Amino acid sequence: MQGPEKLYFAGIDIGSTITKAVILGEDSLVSAVEYTAPEQRKLANKLMEEALRKASLSLDQITYVIATGYGRINVPFADKQITEISCHARGLAHLLPTAKTVIDIGGQDCKGIKLKNGRFDAFVMNDKCAAGTGRFLEVIAEGLGLEVDKLGELSLASENPVKISNMCTVFAEQEVVSRLAEGAKLEDLAAGIHQAVAGRICSMVAKLKIERDVAVTGGGAKNVGLVKALESKLGFAVLIPPDPLITGALGAALLGRETVEKAHKKGETLVRNKRRLEEARFYA
Repeated sequence: MQGPEKLYFAGIDIGSTITKAVILGEDSLVSAVEYTAPEQRKLANKLMEEALRKASLSLDQITYVIATGYGRINVPFADKQITEISCHARGLAHLLPTAKTVIDIGGQDCKGIKLKNGRFDAFVMNDKCAAGTGRFLEVIAEGLGLEVDKLGELSLASENPVKISNMCTVFAEQEVVSRLAEGAKLEDLAAGIHQAVAGRICSMVAKLKIERDVAVTGGGAKNVGLVKALESKLGFAVLIPPDPLITGALGAALLGRETVEKAHKKGETLVRNKRRLEEARFYA
């Protein structure tokens, strides 16, 4: 006699810089990550196929799919779209239940999210200016001839951080190059840049009245120099999930599971995306 059929839920998060896919089972989780490309529908399909391969599943074995992120409308096989704020909050609350404030540092934007009972309660976002985002640090690193990861590591060696007064990307790059020509040490410039970015982020998130524990997600959480600078500004250590890139995609999968569970309890029939397999294969 066979046991009950296993249920699997998928979340795919198309961010401005990185796209992530997660497949969540009862006792399993697999993920796939890739840089976002212009043809987002093809990318969504390709990344989901990679996650399915890792999970040894086919798309028709997935019970429910939720898409999130700024490119969420470009996931042809999704059953539903949910905003990234809700998904990040749900994923982070699952991974780090004690967190009350989330700082999500992406490639093109930065978000502050307050959590209440595992859901988002309020948020602020910086999406009009590169300052406080991964792109800002990338531009500065390029101006110094460094990889952005090396910029973070280099900043840890600083003993006298240089104060950076400009937060406009163009002017900040010029300021850094000028200070370097004046004889400033590379590690001190790197530390100064990270402190300036951390200050900008903390000022934005302070509008939410920061409460501990504070968790950091997104690509910025993988930058050791930025994390150190944030902790210095906040005055305490922050929490970082095991894989800070997939928080939104995980949250989407969790919300998909909750959607199905609620429907079953109410005896409702979910409206599914009947053409999702055909559409996914069309864009392969």
